[in-house]
Amino acid sequence: MSEKAKSALIQLGENLRRKLKDFEQPELQNLLEQTYRQNSWFTSENSLFALSQWANVLCESAIENCLQAYGTFSETDQTVGIVMAGNVPLVGFHDLLCVLLAGYRAKVKLSSKDSVLSRFMIRQLIEIEPSLSHKISLTDGILKDFDLVIATGSNNTARYFEYYFKNKPHIIRKNRSSIAVLDGSESEEALTGLCEDIFRYFGLGCRNVSKLYVPEAYDFDAFFKATDAYKTMINHHKYNNNYNYHKALYLMNQDSFLDNDLLLLKASASLSSPLGVVFFENYKDKISLKTQLQNQSAQLQCVVSKNFWKGEVPFGQTQKPALHEYADGVDTLAFLSKYHK
Repeated sequence: MSEKAKSALIQLGENLRRKLKDFEQPELQNLLEQTYRQNSWFTSENSLFALSQWANVLCESAIENCLQAYGTFSETDQTVGIVMAGNVPLVGFHDLLCVLLAGYRAKVKLSSKDSVLSRFMIRQLIEIEPSLSHKISLTDGILKDFDLVIATGSNNTARYFEYYFKNKPHIIRKNRSSIAVLDGSESEEALTGLCEDIFRYFGLGCRNVSKLYVPEAYDFDAFFKATDAYKTMINHHKYNNNYNYHKALYLMNQDSFLDNDLLLLKASASLSSPLGVVFFENYKDKISLKTQLQNQSAQLQCVVSKNFWKGEVPFGQTQKPALHEYADGVDTLAFLSKYHK
């Protein structure tokens, strides 16, 4: 393990916590403005949320917990290529963190949708520990000269990744979806948390709940009431365009749906819904539902429920993963440990 990288990451967490105590400071405001100009999905609120989550998990106890199964990583001259996604702020930073902690060099291809915040985090690390400038390199072109690769993209780009990287040890992530299982007994607090799982980052992340499983004759009134806290989201031009487009499409096709002027609820067997829409499906009993979901587990990122699913995520917590919670359930440090020389 790179002790310098570990110390720098812990210090980065401390620095972020200090900076976020005064989010009106010019440096931070300028960063948020640049981020929004690059990608208008990344509002100041969502960027601050992402930075706050990293500030929370970049601490010694969390990093030690993440590393405890692997002992000590020595430094290596091996290079890991990282192709980062950009659907939500700083979604690719976890891969970089793992690569540095495992003592590798990182060659990073940033997403054009999330380069401002990612470059900020990398600059902060190098300012804390200048030697990391020799461990992290950025590339805008085709990823070359690497020993292992971690690439994240859509199902379509994953096919390209699997071909291009077929001769290198790799982790290739595809689209996944997150779901919630309701039984009608949820408290107001749980439903408010569910709305956070749906609406945070406008629903753009694979950890955002895009489908609800509900009992037959389920009453959505309490759920719709809980969405009131997010009603101003309809004022965001891109979200509004998606909502109105799908509403018009469903009306034109004479499809049945529920609508509260913020979100469309539509019955569907699909797991992944478009922006502005959440799918739902009725179930008869939880035993048969569990079997159904086990058969779809390779497509699931998070299951939000209470006392239903092994590894379930509590309501309101999907966008607050711990360091040891890996995307697609693939342990990145275990992968890096396997090929470490």
